[in-house]
Amino acid sequence: MSGKRSIASAVSIFLIGLLSSSVADAQSSVTLFGVLDGGLLYTSKTLNSTTGQNAGKQFGVFDGESYYSQFGLVGTEDLGGGYKAKFRLVSAFSMADGGLAHCNGNLFGCEAWVSMEGPPGELKLGLQFSPFFNAVYDTDPRSLSLFGSGALPLVDNVLGTSIFNANAVSYTSPVLAGLQGSVMYAFGGEAGNFQAGRQYAARLKYQLGGLSVNVAFYDGNSGGTVQTPIPTTVQFEGRLLGVGYQFGSLTAKVSFVNYKVAGSFNNNVYGGGLAWYVLPALDINGGVWVTSDRNRTTNHSILAALGTDYSLSKATKLYAQVGVVNNHGAMDTGLSLSGALYGVQGTTVGAVLGIQHLF
Repeated sequence: MSGKRSIASAVSIFLIGLLSSSVADAQSSVTLFGVLDGGLLYTSKTLNSTTGQNAGKQFGVFDGESYYSQFGLVGTEDLGGGYKAKFRLVSAFSMADGGLAHCNGNLFGCEAWVSMEGPPGELKLGLQFSPFFNAVYDTDPRSLSLFGSGALPLVDNVLGTSIFNANAVSYTSPVLAGLQGSVMYAFGGEAGNFQAGRQYAARLKYQLGGLSVNVAFYDGNSGGTVQTPIPTTVQFEGRLLGVGYQFGSLTAKVSFVNYKVAGSFNNNVYGGGLAWYVLPALDINGGVWVTSDRNRTTNHSILAALGTDYSLSKATKLYAQVGVVNNHGAMDTGLSLSGALYGVQGTTVGAVLGIQHLF
């Protein structure tokens, strides 16, 4: 009941603020945007999904080796008095074949939300990223590159769960003395079981100069009426603690994440790395992620990757990445979300050359 009261209080604050604000001469804008990202991917081993064994080397064009290709619409309306109405619709696709890809598999399966933002914070309704996922992104030294980053342990464990949350309502507070909090509740439910598919998450971030600290958790149930092509209601509990520090053009980040998946792994992921802007147009970043199954420590993996981005302009960049992963026991960490999500036993090396264009 306390969660319902909190949501009701937040809604009341927004309504009071709107009624007291001047909405005359409201300004609005809608922008079409997108990302085209594709690369040549090589891996020394490839998983045979039928046998579970090594199918040999692979080399080919894959979509989204740095970031997933997408297009969308974003809009803002100034309501006066410091309040804004906002919306965002985002759809992902494969640049390799033109079909729907990534996200939850639906047309606008990445983001589809509307929000009200003002002095009390932001209230958001619809399909959205969870505070837990935002914390995972914020604490990753490679900005969750689709090749060789903390995105691999996340998606390997729970697919799209905690990333793409349907039927969700969230509240993000303003920044107070360096602290900002976010909470989210995603309504699940099915006949006779209102807890099926229910998800909730929270995050607290502290920023002081170059120092940032993130604490977050996620709790989600399986089932519910929301069924998407890419599963987003895997039952799991997630916990995160991350610290970052920026020294001029160099940023260091370390994190601990636990993914406790019902009936499966209970993985601790220890990650860390550096990102260095050698030049305004040249970024070098690298990281290491060690995953260990608390239920059976013989299941473990080490993933390491190094990448460089070179910006040809504000809209276009070239990138190159190399990585290696070593799996033991039943661990199946891969090298890339696109083309090599799951790995095989032993050591696999891989590399990517790609291009990304923003519009």
